[in-house]
Amino acid sequence: MNELNPSARILLGPGPSNIHPRVYRALSTPVVGHLDPDFLKIMDEIQEMLRMVFQTKNRFTIAVSGTGSAGMEASIVNVVEPGDQVIVGLNGVFGNRLADVVSRCGGEVIPLTADWGQPIEPHRVEDALKKHNGVKAVVLVHAETSTGILQPLEEIGVMCRNHSALFIVDTVTSLGGVPVKVDEWGIDVCYSGTQKCLSCPPGLSPMTFSDKAMHVIKSRKNKVQSWYLDMNLIESYWSESNRVYHHTAPVSMNYALREALRIILEEGLDQRFQRHLENSHYLIDHLRESGLMPAVDAAYRLPPLNAIRVPENVDEMAIRKKLLLQYGIEIGAGLGELKGKIWRIGLMGESSNKANIVYLLHALREILKH
Repeated sequence: MNELNPSARILLGPGPSNIHPRVYRALSTPVVGHLDPDFLKIMDEIQEMLRMVFQTKNRFTIAVSGTGSAGMEASIVNVVEPGDQVIVGLNGVFGNRLADVVSRCGGEVIPLTADWGQPIEPHRVEDALKKHNGVKAVVLVHAETSTGILQPLEEIGVMCRNHSALFIVDTVTSLGGVPVKVDEWGIDVCYSGTQKCLSCPPGLSPMTFSDKAMHVIKSRKNKVQSWYLDMNLIESYWSESNRVYHHTAPVSMNYALREALRIILEEGLDQRFQRHLENSHYLIDHLRESGLMPAVDAAYRLPPLNAIRVPENVDEMAIRKKLLLQYGIEIGAGLGELKGKIWRIGLMGESSNKANIVYLLHALREILKH
């Protein structure tokens, strides 16, 4: 068996993104025990920095041991019990997944559908809350990775609060790339993933829970159906005053997340958001010159993940394959209803820079010319 040596790639797909050398160095830091005082201090630091990135004062802000999909599941299984009514926005792959998890918990899904590539209009959320009495939660995807849509959220938290419903939001592809204002927008449960705009390897899911959400979790009639993701148990492990063993945390991944968060805060959130926005504009403006058009209206376009229409009579898979094998560039294909219709070009975290964009534009022009 040969030594491990994967090919070097410029990661411009829907995730993961490229990783800063400082994060790689952090991964190689010697492992200590998951209850070692040094590691407990690192956990406290991660919590503090995650609060800054989530823009929240929530006490219970943690990194779940698992990918963003673990965060997705944790956000639902801890809140939803059999018979609960849950409004779920369905306009892409990940809204559909959230609805599936709600159903598996015995919840009643109240679907709010929109065409793939279109947002859920906020007034429809309020209409659904008025129509259905006693809704337990509203669940929306902030950045729908399968379509490149950035879902408006600012008004919806107030609607949820007025109807005593929890507001649950997926920010897997938005956290660290565009503003995520948990407290200002009234979000009760918010989860993300490390491998997108945070530019950390996949393996952890940052999450934050409001006091209201934690009260709902502690007041459940039934046990959370997942032992591993039960926040009643995990809370004690992340408690700053009394650490209680729950599971063996992925120590090295927490090292990596700590360093990735340090890099983000050194850059500054506003500067980071502006960088992602400017690079998205630069990419799309130059793609237009080659006849490649964005698939999402500018008002709802997601800067870290750019959906581009595949031209007619173009073998989109062949283009992606040549980009990967000839130029070492990864971009993503469409999913579900958009399979074969769009390319998904990620400009996330460390991958979001002008040099990568110029190289991609050159490669696309050369391939399309032939």
